[in-house]
Amino acid sequence: MTASSDPLFRPYRLGDLKLPNRILMSPLTRSRAAQPGDAPWELNAEYYAQRAGAGLIIGEATQVSPQGKGYAFTPGIYSAEQVAGWGKVTAAVHAAGGRIQAQLWHVGRISRPELQPDGAQPVAPSAIQPKGAYTFVSADSGMVEVLEPRALETDELPDIVEQYRKAAQNARAAGFDGVQIHAANGYLLDQFLRSGCNQRTDAYGGSVENRMRLPLEVVRAVIGVWGPERVGIRVSPTGSFNDMHDDDPLATYSAFARELDATGISYIEVVEDSFQGNHESGRPEPVIDAIREHFSRTYIGNGAYTADEARQRIDAGRCDLVSFGRPFIANPDLPERFRRHAELNEWDEATFYGGDEHGYTDYPALD
Repeated sequence: MTASSDPLFRPYRLGDLKLPNRILMSPLTRSRAAQPGDAPWELNAEYYAQRAGAGLIIGEATQVSPQGKGYAFTPGIYSAEQVAGWGKVTAAVHAAGGRIQAQLWHVGRISRPELQPDGAQPVAPSAIQPKGAYTFVSADSGMVEVLEPRALETDELPDIVEQYRKAAQNARAAGFDGVQIHAANGYLLDQFLRSGCNQRTDAYGGSVENRMRLPLEVVRAVIGVWGPERVGIRVSPTGSFNDMHDDDPLATYSAFARELDATGISYIEVVEDSFQGNHESGRPEPVIDAIREHFSRTYIGNGAYTADEARQRIDAGRCDLVSFGRPFIANPDLPERFRRHAELNEWDEATFYGGDEHGYTDYPALD
């Protein structure tokens, strides 16, 4: 297969971004922000610049506020120091010919008081402790269990929206090429969206329409900063990570896709399997069909894809683009390796979270 006939290397227009290939780097928490202050620095800039061959880099999950933090050493985008640090990253990526968006993140209940301002209790739609959910609060803490959160009051929700709006403004100031809203993997917006952990009785709980309300308010606020062409969203309709489930994901995500489509948002990235809990049963094809039916713009598939499966599913119209996670950790030149059908480096899980350049910027590229 020549590069010109390879589905992965057909150029693509994502909103108003021109992508040279359909191989995206998915958002990957690596817990290497500079301390104190959770600000990106030169090591992060080197890491992302090495991977600028991606059609688009979606940056690691980045807390929109101090309240949104759930893991030690993860970056924020609410302070001047953090915005300046991200500016180093975006400048490095652009100098290397790449494109990068910021992922806006509030963890909700997946946190602990040690990580919250003034030792506060983490917040959530409802006061339900997630079972089997863990985080780490320091370099030597190890993984510690997440505790019961505090249910957000209705009058606190406008401030949540404002946190995302301000983060979107900061992402513009930092030189990003757009933003992705994190509404997946059991974090705050996902917690509101799915029935398993939203037991509210106000306008933000109960029906699908109510559970969608806060995520859609956030989407509209962020679009108000960037315009719809530079905004996307990530969802995990059938994922069980962080003790998540929905009673009827087909109904929930059909409705959510339809409402997202009405906002004009550029794309939806769907976590389809991998560690999300439905790997053995394959990809959730009925849910994918429903999202494709109700969302008219770009669909990005994610979750344990190989290059060949990505080619097949793009050709079959199951997705428009594919985002890769762990392969990009170990292969800074992943698109070139796919182009040449070259062997891939193996990743080292022991260096995924925290540490220095080892397992971060020292994976070799092809000659």
